[in-house]
Parts: sequence; structure tokens; C-alpha cells
Amino acid sequence: MLNLFLLLTLSLLSLLSLGFGEAPLSAGEVIAGLLGTGPETHQVIVYEIRLPRVALAWLVGLSLGASGAALQGLLRNPLAEPGLLGISASASLGAVLTLYFGLALISPWVLPAAAMFFALLATLVLQALTRAGSNNLTLILAGVALSSLAGALTSLALNLAPNPSDAQDIVLWLLGSISDRSFDDVWLCLPFVLLGLALLLWCAPSLDALALGEAEASSLGVDLGRLRTLVILGSALSVGATVAITGAIGFVGLVVPHLLRRFVGFRPGSLLPASALGGAVLVLAADIALRLPETGREPMLGVVTALIGAPFFLALVLRSRRDLL
Repeated sequence: MLNLFLLLTLSLLSLLSLGFGEAPLSAGEVIAGLLGTGPETHQVIVYEIRLPRVALAWLVGLSLGASGAALQGLLRNPLAEPGLLGISASASLGAVLTLYFGLALISPWVLPAAAMFFALLATLVLQALTRAGSNNLTLILAGVALSSLAGALTSLALNLAPNPSDAQDIVLWLLGSISDRSFDDVWLCLPFVLLGLALLLWCAPSLDALALGEAEASSLGVDLGRLRTLVILGSALSVGATVAITGAIGFVGLVVPHLLRRFVGFRPGSLLPASALGGAVLVLAADIALRLPETGREPMLGVVTALIGAPFFLALVLRSRRDLL
């Protein structure tokens, strides 16, 4: 029932987003544009400008929501989210380096390819740890180290940027946005996102078993090393691919699982699809909200999600501290 409600909400928000903009379209005009029966200008607005933006909002939200739920279930840590393992920061570093060295001018495919390659490198490091039989604490510490290293190198690139224009390009990309994207960007990240989501959903029954404890999960036939590998790889593929296209968009994977966990009976496996849909709802709603003020220049999506997520994260930390006292 929850998933049906979220899917309906997501559909309504998508219809609203397709009609919202400098050239407002009614619901009927949007549907006619989608069906190819409306005026040619409406079809161009819907297909070429607004539909890629909505599609990316879906992909980003699905990836971040599902990854956040999977990582919280795997690590049994309510503060876990996709950025925790350094995958997002590593993908951002790859994109920043292409901007810094001017490689992005060679081809529009260089930047996303570099971002996904660096996300893959981070994944291989983490996967090597899981194969070595490390525990979840080691995994978290390795992720924090990777994230810190990638952040430091990104800051160094900003500090040494040869001209202000390059620094501005880097900063704008790091802020995260789904505007001014095309279907070429959607098709580039789509297969990686779908594969990553499939791996995460495949882990749902094992995550339910893990909620009982590692010993109980092992007695039920769950291979903990294999489970960690699948969750890490699924998160890297889906989140790394979207970061490669949109830049860093944070806190979605933290906020959404917490909002929805009680509605699924605190079952990690059931939370996965609900968080995926909820993530898409949050990203699309935030993207619509940032276009509401008529300021002439819309805020970046990553800034809006951070404004939502940072206070939420602080509230979770304070609540956890109270529970320990």
C-alpha cells in the first residue's frame, strides 16, 4: 500500500514538474505533448527540456534512497548513507579532475566516464576489504578515509585551479543539479543505475535476516561477505552513475529511510523499494521547490537537499545521544 501511494505521488509530481516552468503547461497539454498529439512547441518543451530532468530526478532518487536503506540495513547504523563509503566523493573527484585538466572539452562523455571510473576504483578498494574478511567497522572506517582523501584532493584542485572560470565550473558541478541535462545523460547512467538497483533489491531477504544479528543470519545461510560485496557494488553502480551526471546530491539516502522505516514495520528488506520510491519523491519535490522563487537564477539541487538533510542529521545524532544517556 505504501509503495502504491509513493508511486502515485511520484506520478503526480512528475506531471506537475513537466508542466512547470517559464512556459507553463496544463496537465492536458503535458499529456498531449507526451502522446505527440499536441503542438510541436509543447512536444519540444516536454520531451527535450523537461522530461530528461524528471527522468534524472527519478534515477537519482531511486539510487540514493535504495542505497541508503541497504547500507543502513547492512551496517545496522541509522546514520549510514551512500556518502559514507566514499563512493560519491570519489566519483566527484573524478569529475573535478577532468574539469581541472580541461579534459571535459575533449568530449561530453569524458566527465561522466571519469566519475564512474573513480567510483569503480573506490568500490574495488572496499570490495578487497570485504574479501579479506573485514567487519562492518573496518568498512565504515575505510569509507571515511576514502571520502576524506577524495575531499582533500578535490579541495586541492579548487585551490590550484588555473583560472577563476575553472574554479567556478568545479564549484557549480559539486553543488549538484539535474537542470540542463539531455536524454544522452539519461541513457548513459540508466544501465548502471538499473543494474545497481537490481543488486540491492536482490539483497532484501538477506538484509531481513541480518536484522536478527550476524550469527542468526549466518545460521540461516546468509553469506555476510557476499552480502557486503553486493550492497557495496550495487551502491557504487547506482550512486556513482548518477553522481557522474548530476554532481553530488546528499542526504537523500539518510532522510528517506528514516521517514519510511516505521511504515514497513522496521524490516530492512521491505524498506528497500519504499526508500527507492521515497527518494525519487523527495528529489523531484525538491527540484520543483527550487524553481518556485522567481529570482532569475534557481538554487542548486544539492544545496536544497543539504538544507533539508543537515538539520535532520543533527536531530538524529542528538536523539541517539539521548538514548545512550
